[in-house]
Amino acid sequence: MPKEPERIKEEKLHEKLKSGGKVETLEEMTEEYRENLTHLMMMQADSELAGAFGYVPWIMKSPDIKETLQVSQIVKDEVRHARVMYRLLEGMGLDVEEYYKKHNFNLRVKDEDIGTQRVSDDKRVNIFYYPIETWYDFIMFNFCMDRGAGHQLEDALDCSYKPWCDVMDGIFKEEGMHMAHGDQWTEKLAKDDKTHDDLQKALDKWYPRTMNIFGRAGSPRNETYRKLGLKKRGNDEVRQSFAADVKDKCAKFGLKVPDWKPEISKMTEEPFIPG
Repeated sequence: MPKEPERIKEEKLHEKLKSGGKVETLEEMTEEYRENLTHLMMMQADSELAGAFGYVPWIMKSPDIKETLQVSQIVKDEVRHARVMYRLLEGMGLDVEEYYKKHNFNLRVKDEDIGTQRVSDDKRVNIFYYPIETWYDFIMFNFCMDRGAGHQLEDALDCSYKPWCDVMDGIFKEEGMHMAHGDQWTEKLAKDDKTHDDLQKALDKWYPRTMNIFGRAGSPRNETYRKLGLKKRGNDEVRQSFAADVKDKCAKFGLKVPDWKPEISKMTEEPFIPG
């Protein structure tokens, strides 16, 4: 059977999305849809896996046996999330085994601030290039980044690609559990005079890095994602939702949210969607 002309595909896809329908097969996709969907799912998959690898050392460095188990579970969840996303990508034609062999998801950089640069050719969001060096770092990464991922994942819960929607509910719930772990430890450390200042320093480090993950306001790429039903909100709308959430939590815990201003020349157009 001859391939359907791209123009006809575009018309059919537009009508389906306009009526609230969801894409379920490769045959329904235009090249534009497939390219943007693949890009977003790769960002999630690579970020999930790189995040898990960053947490691994804290299985051994946890303060007690209870936390050893908790961190182990978080790592297991993140690796499973990555595998779920890579299986979807296999259905899009990605050779996952070959891709995995070619990339070092444990790569970390020591620079104090790499802005929004990407230092390798995997698709992880660049916050996953920073090393997690102390327990305070681990907790603040947990508190900030898992919360940022949660705000992004809200859009994926009801995106236009049904197979992605089908897996996101479980991932979203587990990310909520990770966020709760960070909240519990943040409250505990913030309210202890002996640990408050060190935790505040960690917040000062990780909050700006997390604010950078959402992409720049008015991004043309984000407009395309929304046109295709792959996202529902603008980058800055999601960022402000995250910032309000953090502000509310910090007010309860006695922490000060650091100032953040976008560096327009550095801001990426690629928002993060995962966890």
